[in-house]
Amino acid sequence: MATEPATGTVDATGPGAAVPRARASDAERAETAGTVQDAVARGLLTHDEGSERMAAAFAARFRDELPGLTADLPPAAAPPRPSPPGWPQLGSLLVAQVRHEASAARAGGLQSRRVLVAALVTVLLVGFLVSVAGLALAGLSGPEAFGGFDGGGFDHHEGFGH
Repeated sequence: MATEPATGTVDATGPGAAVPRARASDAERAETAGTVQDAVARGLLTHDEGSERMAAAFAARFRDELPGLTADLPPAAAPPRPSPPGWPQLGSLLVAQVRHEASAARAGGLQSRRVLVAALVTVLLVGFLVSVAGLALAGLSGPEAFGGFDGGGFDHHEGFGH
């Protein structure tokens, strides 16, 4: 099969029977270049080979010129599905946030608003933890920790609306 690059036709059956070649779009060129770039990143091609193939991909005029640039490359492995964040991930995010806030407060100095907010949050958190720990040590949990109030319901409004 002979190709005539100037006319963009492929001689499919012999002299005189020419089939028009399909032109490559910018999206197809970019997809091929992305595949080549990924191959360079995975170490399958050297930087020079990748540069040459990417230049050829962007210079390609017809679709049939593009597959040859990636034919010898194995397909990329499917990326692993990200797992939903669990408590360990949330805990590590909290620790990272606290560290960032502490370093920003140190950088701002003692007179900064950030130090005041950090101190207030720390006092509230410690107070909450002490009260919860006190209730747990006293053996109170559930409704009796709140003076017998169990959330009520509609039955505690006897006579209302009847």
